[in-house]
Amino acid sequence: MSFTDLVPDPDALEQIAAGSTWAEGPCWIPATRTLRWSDIPGDRILQWHADTGAVDTYADGVEFTNGRTLDRDGSVVQCSHGLRRVERDRDGVVSPVVDAFDGVRFNSPNDVVVARDGSVWFTDPAYGITQPREGHPGEREYGDHWVFRCGPDGEGLRPVAVDLDEPNGLAFDPTEAVLYIASSSGEEPVIRAYDRVDGPLGDRLKNGRVFARLEPGEGAPDGIRVDVHGNVWSSSHRGVVVFDPAGVRLGEIAVPETVANLCFGGDDGTTLFLAATTSVYRIATTTTDAAAVS
Repeated sequence: MSFTDLVPDPDALEQIAAGSTWAEGPCWIPATRTLRWSDIPGDRILQWHADTGAVDTYADGVEFTNGRTLDRDGSVVQCSHGLRRVERDRDGVVSPVVDAFDGVRFNSPNDVVVARDGSVWFTDPAYGITQPREGHPGEREYGDHWVFRCGPDGEGLRPVAVDLDEPNGLAFDPTEAVLYIASSSGEEPVIRAYDRVDGPLGDRLKNGRVFARLEPGEGAPDGIRVDVHGNVWSSSHRGVVVFDPAGVRLGEIAVPETVANLCFGGDDGTTLFLAATTSVYRIATTTTDAAAVS
């Protein structure tokens, strides 16, 4: 599969929203035909309406939300830097999923995915307690940056990956047998792959290895998505880079702003939405998110 098979016109990028401070955490909401995203320093959640093209504020004073994803019931699971927790937004009512591990608080949950069995997987770097505009000053109470997994209501919480410097975006392959995690800082900013295996204590991740690296000048990977063919789509300082399932670079979508995160959406799921610094963009593709595989 070639890059042009996936993105027929890489130059057909369209800006659909402007005015964010640092746009992050895009998520397509099928029930309302809206795209929802975070303006982290602005401490608000914005939304774009497909019906009208209008942009408005979904909520403000939201405690610096970051990444989000659809839950199995159509509600939204999102990460809160300010409250140092993962939370669920069901029709505007926000409640915690999990906010502590072994008696101590998380750093600042960053990005999240929900597997088909309802389990919640999230990364926990420290940006919300170390970056003044992205949360509240605080301490790393467990002294590291881990990836966690819990049940739909927070049960069975445990760390599943402890070997990344700053785990950031994450996404499952179409079979949910491999979890990709962006390591966005440290000595080796890369996308890593882990095998998801079951054992006496439940899900765990094994066999961590480097899947792909960005090129010089592209910065570090942040948000990532995987499509139904197993291709990995990564944000970069120059746009979006696409790798095939073997980690071979297929091509790049150039974007005039640094891209933080991305998601597939639209009525048929083939529109790629990009949260990029002050703006949100969209571009047509021929593929859909791996999460669409039932």
